[in-house]
Amino acid sequence: MTTIQVPRATRDRLAELAKERGLSIWQLVEALAVEHPTAAQLAERLAADREAVRRVIGVGISDEEFDQAPDVRGNIYTIAADKVRTTRGTAS
Repeated sequence: MTTIQVPRATRDRLAELAKERGLSIWQLVEALAVEHPTAAQLAERLAADREAVRRVIGVGISDEEFDQAPDVRGNIYTIAADKVRTTRGTAS
């Protein structure tokens, strides 16, 4: 354990957030740290995800090819939003 000094207003806000979630302040801070990975952790996950894709599809895709691939998730969100607007009759 260690002590982190923050302004009183920040401590009070963290205490309120923790209470609303049924957590202690240290549990809330730990959860926030897990939810927001570092750049190194994100890079590690990306490398592991790419390796898993290579293994599953059995094709050697380079990192450069991955970087040039379309944003699949972004495209799915765009398509879904378009469908919702069309369904609601507000297509633009």
